[in-house]
Amino acid sequence: MADPKKSPPLTRDSVIAAHALIKEHIHYTPVLTNTTLTDLASTPQAPAALVGTPWVGQEPAKPIIRLWFKCENLQKVGAFKVRGAFHALKRLMTEQGWEEGGGREKGVVTHSSGNHAQALSLAARTMGVPAHIVMPTISTPSKIAATKGYGANVIFSGSTSVKREAVVEEVIKKTGARLVPPYDHPDIMLGQGTLGIELQEQVERMIASGQSEGQSQPKCSFKLDGQGKGKRKGLNAIIAPCGGGGMLSGVALSCENTGISVFGAEPEFEGADDCKRGFESGKRVEIVKTLTIADGLRTPVGVYPWSVIYERRLVRQMFSVSEEMIKKALKLVLERMKVVVEPSAVVPLAVALFNEDFRKMVEKEGGEDGWDLGIVFSGGNVSLEALGKLFEVPAEKAGRQEGKLGKDGEKVAENVAG
Repeated sequence: MADPKKSPPLTRDSVIAAHALIKEHIHYTPVLTNTTLTDLASTPQAPAALVGTPWVGQEPAKPIIRLWFKCENLQKVGAFKVRGAFHALKRLMTEQGWEEGGGREKGVVTHSSGNHAQALSLAARTMGVPAHIVMPTISTPSKIAATKGYGANVIFSGSTSVKREAVVEEVIKKTGARLVPPYDHPDIMLGQGTLGIELQEQVERMIASGQSEGQSQPKCSFKLDGQGKGKRKGLNAIIAPCGGGGMLSGVALSCENTGISVFGAEPEFEGADDCKRGFESGKRVEIVKTLTIADGLRTPVGVYPWSVIYERRLVRQMFSVSEEMIKKALKLVLERMKVVVEPSAVVPLAVALFNEDFRKMVEKEGGEDGWDLGIVFSGGNVSLEALGKLFEVPAEKAGRQEGKLGKDGEKVAENVAG
């Protein structure tokens, strides 16, 4: 692992420098808008939808929210992780003594069951460096195949972090490979934060031109030309998913001193909202054991990301959502945006659509002008089989639901939105 003390300072300027370093190796992913989802975000939830939530019996919030989606599901390897992997590897390769010490021949190593495994494998292949990837034996076969497809040497391990790290240590002793961690390192954080720089620039340009990349501009009775009440120049806020915190902390750094608020989004199932709980208690939660459907967010926040997210307060607040809210948001994206994303990617959207604490805050602070809210779609690595299982309906319910369908499925859409 590169010495964190030799990493650039954790600042917005360092994120910009990271972008210059890796931009030739990554996709400049599009920002999309969707009128239906923006209208849903700006429509009060039905009182019945709040039954069974902490907000039951409360008057639904009435925010105005214009949604801008940063599509990292269209990034290389299908996720934002490639940004951090390229930045960390290129920084490591410029370290004094790398070439002389045989770094290029010894290569790099990491442990990951998914996106980081593929990201580092691609970065290593591109830079002509061997990659050793420790993956749990229970990893998804498609992710194992993709990692091998990028030319990595895959070594299998047990599923716990202790077992994976033990195998990594064996690989390091045997090969001399350098560790490139998934998220808990300044170089990773700065690389991931480059998506925040792009998102800010893209939305500013799109608002100024009155045009969007790929879809119609969000509605909600506002003017795109900056005329009238409240001149719009760019984003008011960005909300991003949080697992280990590498991307959320990087996005927060990209927004430092810009006036753009940054929020984190987590699943609440089985304590997956460790960063939110840490925020509330003032102490980082170090262990998380959860089987949330947002499998990319099952990791506790790392030490370095926590220093940015909480200790420096560059993330304003954390919000969490239920499994059902995540499924509803995912269904809307698949059916209305026609975009393939994984469950972890829609957790921020679920907050914007269904978390009344967040929505009331936007209503209060945004007023009649509302907010331009950036949503990070973190990745799209999900199999058709997994999606099918997620939405499968018991046979006895299928017949009853079929009778509720109206023209073009509008009744189902209303039920989901409600």
